Amino acid sequence: MKRVISVSGKGGSGKTTLTALLLKVMLNKAPNKSILVVDADPATNLSEVTGVEVKKTVGTVANKLKKSIEKEELSPYVSKADVLESWVYETVIEEEDFDMLVMGRTEGEGCYCYVNSILTRILDTLTKNYDITLMDMEAGLEHLSRRTDRDLDAMIIVTDPSKMGLKTTERIRKLAAEVHIQVKGIYLVGNQFPAEMDEFLRDYAKEIDTEYAGIIPIDSNISHYNVMGRSLLELPEDSPAVKVAENIARIIELL
Repeated sequence: MKRVISVSGKGGSGKTTLTALLLKVMLNKAPNKSILVVDADPATNLSEVTGVEVKKTVGTVANKLKKSIEKEELSPYVSKADVLESWVYETVIEEEDFDMLVMGRTEGEGCYCYVNSILTRILDTLTKNYDITLMDMEAGLEHLSRRTDRDLDAMIIVTDPSKMGLKTTERIRKLAAEVHIQVKGIYLVGNQFPAEMDEFLRDYAKEIDTEYAGIIPIDSNISHYNVMGRSLLELPEDSPAVKVAENIARIIELL
């Protein structure tokens, strides 16, 4: 069964960390599944925390296509969609146990509507080739207003213990309904909340009509690995955050 999962939240809420943790859990507990990880955040932090080397991004080839169109460098007999599709496939990073697609940034001013529409179609096609697609979305609400999250099996919204984090979570939940994203389940995950706030977060999840999936605890291993530049995929199995991530993975039916 193919599943597409997105992880959203405000900047700094811990969504990239959770994405990396879920990837680690799947690599350990579901090694036979094909996995595509999409770093849709222009900050491109996911590759850094998972130790993946990025040489080219989707933004790079999108910029190239836009400039080629503006300069009329492409033959009128060549399908621009086909050109971009071939370039995008060339940016897919093939690791030993998973593939990664890094969206990156587009440059300069001007309308990317045509390019973005092609990219959306390509991503829809690409996800069909994998058992699991795990998307680390950009911070805030922009991706929802542009319908980047489409046809999802699960949307995870991550919040840190702050009023801004909770408000952003609520706005994401409302906007997801307003733009009619087809999603089977919306889940709330708290990051670095103290254990005694578990009941508060459960009640908040009900209040905003989401399912409660758990709290990622403060884990000194994560801080140490981040400072040392080590991949979070190398975290020990008994690391507190890894244990909770495994439970979250089971709740959203990744395992």
